[in-house]
Amino acid sequence: MRVLIDACLPVEFKDHLPLPVVRAARELGWQGLKNGDLLARAAQQFDAIITMDRNIPSHQKLSRFPIAVVVVRAKSNRLPDLLPLVPEIVRSLPAARKGAATVVAPPPA
Repeated sequence: MRVLIDACLPVEFKDHLPLPVVRAARELGWQGLKNGDLLARAAQQFDAIITMDRNIPSHQKLSRFPIAVVVVRAKSNRLPDLLPLVPEIVRSLPAARKGAATVVAPPPA
């Protein structure tokens, strides 16, 4: 599975995802792209994108894009807040549907 990490997440987060291909939008120079442009470009090279942008599902018609969107709902985009969600993110990816959003959040307290 080829996964893109959105620019709203730290580049270092990719090093904690045990997946064959993980790239960061910042590495590719894509941090300035609007969501629709990012999704269109990402869909050409990746199977899924991981983001913290909760607005993507409501502001984009995801069914237009052949890429799965995993929306992470962590306390912040800092690594200490993201790392506990890595197992659930990795578990969610194979079932994540292209053209749809899958939400990964910490269990309720």
